[in-house]
Amino acid sequence: MPADLSYILFLLLRMAIAAAFVVSASVITERSGPVIGALVATLPVSAGPSYVFLAIDHDAAFIAQGALSSLPVNAATIFMGLTYVALAQRHSMAVSCGIAFAVWIAIASVIRMFDWTLTAGLAVNFIAFGICIPLLAGYRHVKMPLVTRRWYDIPMRAALVATLVAIVVSTSGWVGPRVSGVIALYPIVFTSMMVILHPRIGGPPTAAVLANSAWGLLGFGMAIAVLHVGAANFGSAIGLSLALTTCIVWNLALWWNGRRKRLAAVS
Repeated sequence: MPADLSYILFLLLRMAIAAAFVVSASVITERSGPVIGALVATLPVSAGPSYVFLAIDHDAAFIAQGALSSLPVNAATIFMGLTYVALAQRHSMAVSCGIAFAVWIAIASVIRMFDWTLTAGLAVNFIAFGICIPLLAGYRHVKMPLVTRRWYDIPMRAALVATLVAIVVSTSGWVGPRVSGVIALYPIVFTSMMVILHPRIGGPPTAAVLANSAWGLLGFGMAIAVLHVGAANFGSAIGLSLALTTCIVWNLALWWNGRRKRLAAVS
């Protein structure tokens, strides 16, 4: 088989695998309500496959450096979420999403200009979440209406994440780990939920999913830090495994704590 054809087929396979992860997570989000949906949305269903494919093509040093660039981008995502949540209460999907996207792009553009250390990336995350979590708290408790899926929903989500994976994998060799780390963390799951759910069920219920995601997104940031340390010291495979474990354990702890509080309130 020609080398170019092999590359194209492998790239298409990567795109399909990543798209399957995101579509599955989005469907679970719609059916489970804002709390469980937020926990699923903050699992690495988009960034995870992107990093796995980067690890196939590059060494552990590339992955560790990319994670350093990804870490402060997590702060950009929570500010994007806060912007959307606040605007979605009164404004249209186009206005709310457009301004939220602009906020993410502006912050991410500044982030990519600097060489980040682990300490600086963690500090930016803790400051950002310290600001945003209290501001998002008042938007968390909204009843999720019944969602009627349309024919283009799943193809649209699949196309979004497949495009992201194609960009990350195809450009990583010449843009380097810093830009690859920024692109890999673009919030595809949040984007698909905002664009698809807002016209369907309204701004406040859609915003409630993002508002509930704040604590899960904080754990995701810690997982990125674990990825950096793990990849730098033990290799890409161990780093990715430890990062995934961090996300799962953190979100399970959030779920258990929320369930405990609900049971205590009932009794």
